[in-house]
Amino acid sequence: MTKAVKKQALGRGLSALLKDPENDIRSVSDKGADKVVGNIIELELDAIEINPFQPRSNFNEESLNELATSIRELGVIQPITVRKVDFNNYQLISGERRLRASKIAGLKTIPAYVRIADDNESLVMALVENIQRHDLDPIEIALSYQRLIDEIQLTQEQMSDRVGKKRSTIANYLRLLKLDPVIQTGIRDGFITMGHGRAIINIEDHDAQTAIYQKIVSQNLSVRDTEALVKSYQEGLKPKSISKGKETNGLSDEGKNRIAAFFGAKVDVKVAANGKGKITIPFQSQEDFNRILQLLNA
Repeated sequence: MTKAVKKQALGRGLSALLKDPENDIRSVSDKGADKVVGNIIELELDAIEINPFQPRSNFNEESLNELATSIRELGVIQPITVRKVDFNNYQLISGERRLRASKIAGLKTIPAYVRIADDNESLVMALVENIQRHDLDPIEIALSYQRLIDEIQLTQEQMSDRVGKKRSTIANYLRLLKLDPVIQTGIRDGFITMGHGRAIINIEDHDAQTAIYQKIVSQNLSVRDTEALVKSYQEGLKPKSISKGKETNGLSDEGKNRIAAFFGAKVDVKVAANGKGKITIPFQSQEDFNRILQLLNA
């Protein structure tokens, strides 16, 4: 208990030091910088601005209120991290949920680690620290990786070293950004998982992607079911020898692909010279037949 009181008192003392214009610390070489940088300091909430590089965009209101209740009872357990940008003015690097919840809880100050960093360093720190969190959705993580590539020019190998993730893991997240935006939103909102997304990404046609996505949601398909559906769709795309009377002139590949994606089966389309034709939908079992029948009745 005594130790905790001393730490809190120290933080308040350093906070007073930072509010003294004669001790305005702007770089690590300034007098007194060693007492501030890396220490926990009580900062006024009004002196902290939100980080424009923050990768998180979704904040669950119920979750924030629960955190605010916890903060009222126990205080802020884990300090936020900020960088000093001007006299008594700081920019958040990480900890936006704690900052928001502290405001809801009615706090005036919050414990913070103070860093001195330029914009690039701030971006890297914000992205790397947020990637490590468990409550970011897969698309937010993927966008964070993409920003490190686009804005900091980090390679996947360099990112692997910075965030402690395998290069293949990073690549899997980045591939999610190739999904149709509707499906990306579905992952962010929790309608489907990253596993579903990784299965769908093997289909290049976005119309076929969304058709399968809608099927996953409406039928509550598992990842394994989705993988089987994608496999069936891809089997239907394999080139076949075309004999007389089986010409498909006038039918676009996109149209045939969408039919195959809808039924999740290797659909056969035949068109005669006079323009008439037929669609054959094979099934593998009684269960598969019932699945197709349910689609037709939907």
